[in-house]
Amino acid sequence: MTDLRTRIVAEARAWIGTPYRHQASTRGAGADCLGLVRGVWRAVIGPEPETAPAYTPDWAERGGFETLRDAAHRHLVPVVIARPGDVLLFRMHAGAPMKHIAILSAPDHIIHAYWGRAVVESALVPFWRTRLAATFAFPGV
Repeated sequence: MTDLRTRIVAEARAWIGTPYRHQASTRGAGADCLGLVRGVWRAVIGPEPETAPAYTPDWAERGGFETLRDAAHRHLVPVVIARPGDVLLFRMHAGAPMKHIAILSAPDHIIHAYWGRAVVESALVPFWRTRLAATFAFPGV
């Protein structure tokens, strides 16, 4: 693993246990799935390239737009085969916009935050694998 990938995974692991808080992105205080990736970006890459707009918990279901995917295309690098340190986007339902985001920490594990949990490292089980819709790398990886 490259030094930058190692730093990304280490930083993401440092967020484990951070409580789930909608729209938050502060290690130890609170984060949602996007907030985790934003916080890792700030710690490893630098200042965020754009301000995340306010969003409701049901933003994807209400709008139907690929907002998360489009932002990923603006700031991350699409990859075909995911490696530790890469960012994974998921569709929670077939045909729905990509709504969940995680960082691959090992070939079969992800670090993510989701409703009702803290930031966790969990197995990339079939539930997540079947919902995986896009894979990106941080710039410079």
